[in-house]
Amino acid sequence: MFRLATLTRPAVAALAAAAFAATGCAAVTAAGTPASAPPADPAAARSGPLITEPGAGFGAVYHLINQARHSVDVTMYELADSTAERDLAAAAHRGVRVRVVLDEREDHTNSGAYSYLKSHGVKVTWSSTSYRYTHQKTVIIDGSVAVIMTANLTSKYYPTTRDFLVVDASRPDVAAITRVFNADYAHRPIRPGDGRDLVWSPTDAQAKLLGLINGATSSLRIYSEEMGDSQVVNALISAARRGLDVRVCGENSYGEYDSEFAKLTRAGVRVSYYSDPGGFYIHGKVIEADYGTRHAKVFIGSENFSSTSLNRNRELGLILSGPAVLHSLARTFAADFRSGKRWS
Repeated sequence: MFRLATLTRPAVAALAAAAFAATGCAAVTAAGTPASAPPADPAAARSGPLITEPGAGFGAVYHLINQARHSVDVTMYELADSTAERDLAAAAHRGVRVRVVLDEREDHTNSGAYSYLKSHGVKVTWSSTSYRYTHQKTVIIDGSVAVIMTANLTSKYYPTTRDFLVVDASRPDVAAITRVFNADYAHRPIRPGDGRDLVWSPTDAQAKLLGLINGATSSLRIYSEEMGDSQVVNALISAARRGLDVRVCGENSYGEYDSEFAKLTRAGVRVSYYSDPGGFYIHGKVIEADYGTRHAKVFIGSENFSSTSLNRNRELGLILSGPAVLHSLARTFAADFRSGKRWS
């Protein structure tokens, strides 16, 4: 039996840096500047640069699982990635405690992974019925590093889906995420803690996202797979009417959000969208506020802009302010916005 232990702070920084090296990215400090080696205060390396899909791949996730020494805890809405499944099984085989929570409502997708993991020594459980969906997408390594994703570990979608991943090494964040994982794994009720910058559903996501939108002073850049929450729609309309440059890059397969996009456009929001379910797909959930200013921030997480996602699901995101993340996101958004269909 391995004793659960926390990696040293230098080891956390080195592990996060190595994970990003697996994607061809450099690690960054808390200020968002590149670092070829761990900073003098390794705790400053609280998050790496944005990993952007498709393109970067999921090598950082695989690398972290393969480097785990004591524990791997996974909460995943959908898991159908044979590489990730084999890596989790291999970790369990070498004595790492591996625990996985999978959403039971998505059992048609998850049943294969559930059976494989269970038969290979992984402690796997279905999600609690306390939530409509467990839509969170998080991997925790050794209680010291967490990968927070907008993406599921579903490999068939990797080549065509716009998604984002962040490696978070903030000790308050990872401790809070781990406490929630422990409760969700055991199907115990818990009120999540926010660490430094976490955004939880169903606890405070709607309030925090509305606060980010309503607090913006110059611009908003939104990636949205879903645009069904009236409070979010109204907040974006209010932002445009008070003079902000508001842009939405969204998914609108089968015209599902025609009504919401029409309302937004009439208020002055600029909307670009994708609608081919078999083509390039906007799956990321992002709010970037006031890019280019000193108080710029960005939300990245699993929460969609729907009442179910914000108020009934188990979801997790975080709000960041590092320039490297903000710049990477802004550059990708600009290209996606140009390439989408303009709503008019």
